[in-house]
Amino acid sequence: MSKTDLVNYIAEETGLTKADASRALEAMMDGVVKGLKEEGKVTLTGFCTYTAKHKEEKMGRNPKTGEAVKIPARMAVTIKAGSKLKDALN
Repeated sequence: MSKTDLVNYIAEETGLTKADASRALEAMMDGVVKGLKEEGKVTLTGFCTYTAKHKEEKMGRNPKTGEAVKIPARMAVTIKAGSKLKDALN
């Protein structure tokens, strides 16, 4: 499902206009980013938990050439499914 499909779904399910649904989705995504930056974790109980984790610098390899490449330190996001999401999919 693309972002456009999700906006259309939200608009249909809630009776919002597509513009309002798009703004609501953008606000939700911005809230997740803000929560990860400020607290390192965002929990949507029953649905999922987003967690920001620091990844250390490491050495990797270019798969085409085999040349060693330095992979810089970075922040990564992990997502763990909640019980309601798991149950809905199984």
